[in-house]
Amino acid sequence: MSIDPPKSLPAVPESLLPREHALYRPRHSSRQRPALTMAILFFCAPALMLIVGVRPAEFENRKLADFPSVTDGWGFFTGLNAWANDHIPLRDHAVAASDGISRGVFGEAPPVAKPPHQEPNGPIPLPPKDPSLDRPDPTAYVRAIEGKGDWLYLGEDIERACEPLLPVPEVFDRLKALRTLIESSGRKLVLVVAPDKVTTVPENLPSKYFGAQCSTKAREAFWQSVSAKTGALDLRDGLKAEAENRKQPVYQQLDSHWTTEGGLVLVRAVAEQVQPGVTKTWDFRPAGSSETNAGLPPLLGRTGKMMINHYELAPDGKTVREKKLNEPFPTPQRSTQTAGTGMVRPKVAMIGDSFATPLASYMSAAFTDFTFVHLNTAASDPKPTGQLMAGADVVVIEVVERNMLSGNSAVMSSRHLETFKAELARQPR
Repeated sequence: MSIDPPKSLPAVPESLLPREHALYRPRHSSRQRPALTMAILFFCAPALMLIVGVRPAEFENRKLADFPSVTDGWGFFTGLNAWANDHIPLRDHAVAASDGISRGVFGEAPPVAKPPHQEPNGPIPLPPKDPSLDRPDPTAYVRAIEGKGDWLYLGEDIERACEPLLPVPEVFDRLKALRTLIESSGRKLVLVVAPDKVTTVPENLPSKYFGAQCSTKAREAFWQSVSAKTGALDLRDGLKAEAENRKQPVYQQLDSHWTTEGGLVLVRAVAEQVQPGVTKTWDFRPAGSSETNAGLPPLLGRTGKMMINHYELAPDGKTVREKKLNEPFPTPQRSTQTAGTGMVRPKVAMIGDSFATPLASYMSAAFTDFTFVHLNTAASDPKPTGQLMAGADVVVIEVVERNMLSGNSAVMSSRHLETFKAELARQPR
């Protein structure tokens, strides 16, 4: 007599059957449990580190990506990747370790330098020779370019010149539109370009780097016409003269920004544009210095310091005026001073980026009514910035070369131009 096989599986899960049953299967094998534990730790580690106080660091010479808004449509999903990458705890140390391994084991920089905060075992010294000679055929932009004599350059200076958001003729057209809408409202515009470090100190660039030819061509075309077609201030001659007078560059060796001495060239130039002859009595007096972290070494997994010189300003050549503004970001900041010899009298509103931010304090010491707003603030909501413009006699706008050349600035977007025009039209002069 034969026994028919069961027509269906047991009514209980396989893992709950008796061990001797032919269909018994354990719920987790000896390998499954460790694998599951490791998976949980891998995916939950960032959250656990946040709970114990570990926070992502800003180490790429920029702010961390914001969490995308649900109002961005599909942009919400495309923006998640940048936000998630930026907010991984200890990412700065991971990139630093990668850079250290690449240099220590293989004797070369990573193909694309990522921006860590600091090296676990201290800074890695720069190669003594032109580092580009070790990589004769680079095929990608890098975050920071290693130059001669331990000089570093921001890779965005090259990338944005080679891959602009707008062609240069379109950039000029939008800057002319910006000038027209401000000046047609009865106000004056002072437009300033802060030159890139690669423009002012090109002698320390490596002999070979990716994008050298196209970026040089783009910069030459830009500088050849920007003043004539937009009325923008060209500070290159003033910066060159200051460097020759001091017998040293007026840009930081390990940072993309100019020194205080370079920045004061802008302060004088703007003041002269607003009120010609006003700086004849000015006297800048040394007031010590301070050390701070440089912005470019962290992009290569290193640390580095730079010195910031400080000055006091006596507009009349005798009495030092108080500097009332300091790092005016993210909200607009206003200062007022009593009028006097060497003081700029018109009411001035200035929009600027990180090149202008440290200079706002010097403006506040020499301008009777001065308001500064960071370009990032203007980018987030153009209406308050338009209203700020409408309340001023003179509008000063400063944009670094890499952003102006590429058209990658909020003051040139169609939305911002339309908003500025509407706000100025409500209060014509």
